[in-house]
Amino acid sequence: MPPAPRPQDVSTDDLRYLLAVARAGRMTSAAALLGVDHTTVRRRLDRLEASLGARLLDRGVDGWALTAIGREVVERASALEGMVEQVVAAASGDGAVRGTVRVAAPEGFGAIFIAPALARVRREHPGIAVELVTSTRPLSLRASGFDLAVTIGSAAGARVRAEPLTEYALRLYAAPEYLARHAPITALADLEGHDLIFYVDALLTVPELDLAPVLGGMRTGFASTSVFAQAEAARAGAGIGLLHAFMGERDAALAPVLPEIVDLRLQYTLSTRPDSPAVDAVGIVRAALLDEVARRRPELLPGS
Repeated sequence: MPPAPRPQDVSTDDLRYLLAVARAGRMTSAAALLGVDHTTVRRRLDRLEASLGARLLDRGVDGWALTAIGREVVERASALEGMVEQVVAAASGDGAVRGTVRVAAPEGFGAIFIAPALARVRREHPGIAVELVTSTRPLSLRASGFDLAVTIGSAAGARVRAEPLTEYALRLYAAPEYLARHAPITALADLEGHDLIFYVDALLTVPELDLAPVLGGMRTGFASTSVFAQAEAARAGAGIGLLHAFMGERDAALAPVLPEIVDLRLQYTLSTRPDSPAVDAVGIVRAALLDEVARRRPELLPGS
């Protein structure tokens, strides 16, 4: 049986390399964050695994994933980054909150609501660096590539603390020119035969967005994984888009279709990674996101 690892055999600097890979998911991305070559990252991780006598990372289809032991090590080592930030602040005599906060969010909500909130954080707390990653995908169970995440529906099963953020509405919108070319739409039955603009069914990985069956009689004629492409297609007259109300209502080139009848409500959930190293910075960003949705709720739920 190999001897148990000793604290003096483990380099805290090597742990910093592991934290970078856990955050970035890829060796090359972690190397860019650290300002070193990716071979240096690999060498440091090999040394760390040897000193601990355990495998910490496995190669997955979407980069590197932490093993069960790797997750435990990252959770316990994450405090190191926060401590270094505090040491830097103490040495500089600066009591400002510091740290890097990565936020993962769906594309449309991230661009229209989270980006302004993060910009305000940067103005008020210049010591906090922010990163926004947008994608309409379920929250990864790896739960180490973000500090805060906004997801559609729940975040069940992930190693996170989750709380309801806000409801939002999806409604139908079309270009006025498109509507003028067709018979008036005054009831659900009038939608039959119209092209629906929505997500690509085969790539729809968020069950809550499987809403096309609700609109019986419509067929998906233009599909995209991008909500901005969907909105652009609606403006161009490709059909009727089932769009976020916070996008459709502000777009002068789009007109609502049956807004009193088709008003679908979904939930955004805000999740926090409990082992995030920049605890104070994460708290500030979380508060900014909650404030943003509270102030702009009429955009999320028009008419409510």
